[in-house]
Amino acid sequence: MQKVNQTATKVLTETVTDIPRRRVGILGGTFNPPHLGHLIMAQQVGDQLGLDEVRFMPDAQPPHVDEKKTIAVEDRANMVQEAIVDNPLFRLETAEINRGGKSYTYETMKALKAEHPDTQYYFIIGGDMVDYLHTWYHIDDLVKLVTFVGIKRTGYPTTSHYPVIWVDAPLIDISSTQIRQKISRGHSVRYLVPEAVAAYIKEHQLYEHID
Repeated sequence: MQKVNQTATKVLTETVTDIPRRRVGILGGTFNPPHLGHLIMAQQVGDQLGLDEVRFMPDAQPPHVDEKKTIAVEDRANMVQEAIVDNPLFRLETAEINRGGKSYTYETMKALKAEHPDTQYYFIIGGDMVDYLHTWYHIDDLVKLVTFVGIKRTGYPTTSHYPVIWVDAPLIDISSTQIRQKISRGHSVRYLVPEAVAAYIKEHQLYEHID
């Protein structure tokens, strides 16, 4: 009987070990609004790293952004959903929205890892942000939870004190700030955001009056 139990235990251990870990990319931000640059970056990372999916994670309350210039999180999440609905690689991640309060990446990823311990997370950031990793909340603990993926940017080094996987992606010089300004001035944002996002902005009269 003991021999049979040992064999069963060995088979079970091998079976569990052989289960491939789910590989998930996380692209966080305010998405105020989401634009084509976000989509291109996520697609390139997903393709080049062979990820199972890439999740767009709007923050509830950005820790370093003026709240007065950030619209309701419900609108930002809805726009993300509109932007990604036709791409099977993309998902909306609502962890920070559900938790509320200031959104710190470490707290979010700690919770996600506790909920999905067999998932390997890849946290996507622009190459211009890599130099600031040392300022991130609990960065030394965060790098144990996620693998950072840096998008190469012209003029920024591809080196870091922290482990970073570097990915090439077309440089699309679009910013959410630029889009908000154009809308407030009555200018077109066609080809800067997905058509569904532009329609949502128009329907809900977003960004028509900004400081």
